[in-house]
Amino acid sequence: MPGNKDADLILVGTRKGAFVFTSKDGRRSWKMHGPYFEGTDVFHMVHDGRSGTTYAGVSNYQWGPQMMSSRDLGETWKESKKHPKFPKGSGWSVEQLWHIEPGSERNPERLYAGVAPAGLFVSNDSGDTWKLVSGLTNHPTRKEWTPGAGGMCLHSILVDPRSPKKLHVGISAVGVLYSEDGGQKWSFQNKNVRAGFLPNKYPVFGQCVHKLRRVNGEPDTLIQMNHCGVYRSTDNGVAWKEITENLPSDFGFSIALDHNVKGRIYAIVEKGGDNRTPPKDHFAVWIKEGSLPWRKVEKGFPDPAYFGTYREGMASDREDPCGVYFGTNTGLLYASRDMGESWTRVAEALPPILSVTAARA
Repeated sequence: MPGNKDADLILVGTRKGAFVFTSKDGRRSWKMHGPYFEGTDVFHMVHDGRSGTTYAGVSNYQWGPQMMSSRDLGETWKESKKHPKFPKGSGWSVEQLWHIEPGSERNPERLYAGVAPAGLFVSNDSGDTWKLVSGLTNHPTRKEWTPGAGGMCLHSILVDPRSPKKLHVGISAVGVLYSEDGGQKWSFQNKNVRAGFLPNKYPVFGQCVHKLRRVNGEPDTLIQMNHCGVYRSTDNGVAWKEITENLPSDFGFSIALDHNVKGRIYAIVEKGGDNRTPPKDHFAVWIKEGSLPWRKVEKGFPDPAYFGTYREGMASDREDPCGVYFGTNTGLLYASRDMGESWTRVAEALPPILSVTAARA
């Protein structure tokens, strides 16, 4: 049963429900549980190690977006008393729940949720009720923000481990924003990040960040996968340096970081925004360590291949050596237990995979 403890987890959100994969043999084999929320979009799932609760952002076609939680890894689910909703009269309604992020250890009941159209919500009661972080929606430039192809979604939330009031968010196609006061005031952090699709290639905002990550153990080092390249910041997002280098494309959605080897990055790139398939039809996971060039791992993947991944479609665990996981828009789920050097197909007939997260229960 999925509710058994002491297991490695892969949480998978898809176009037709959610799945929980468990392993009790050191990630050598996986058992599938589900689907849960059949027939609905599940844009993100996360397991909160602070409380042992699993959360799922479910987009129900009849009832709208719903925040769901489980204390037994999916055997039973509870609906939040109050879902993330914009205030009446705002002119906005929540279209999708894009991302769920646990708060810091200092605030054990705090959660954040990112939605479309771009909004940030906070819960201080373990997801039972939610409140809009109005400083972001009331930003002076809000009327000038424009959506990306997938809508104007807030898909990345970083809570600074040194201070729970310091927050980063990633919004398509707005860029990275930063707050030092818990979300009351926000500033843009897009210096040196290209927006190649705009007349002004380096605007204050308007960049299309696809995913934002923080390096474990180096809180000032951030990595982002962008519509126009991969970038690293070593000053907590103040300025960025492009590290696309020898990648075959500067476009991609999925990126993950090794939790043990600082500076080790895993990425999947695609041909471009108009053709989201692997470059030259050869699928690969690209690995970079520090200042070394990117190198590709392609053994074990179909060749040729015509699938891609979504922005929440790649994750890493905290085991040693680090495990890396990704799901495709054709329903393939892959896992590596040796830092991305070799891959096993865990499942191959799932619905299109929207999100993959890894955890230990």
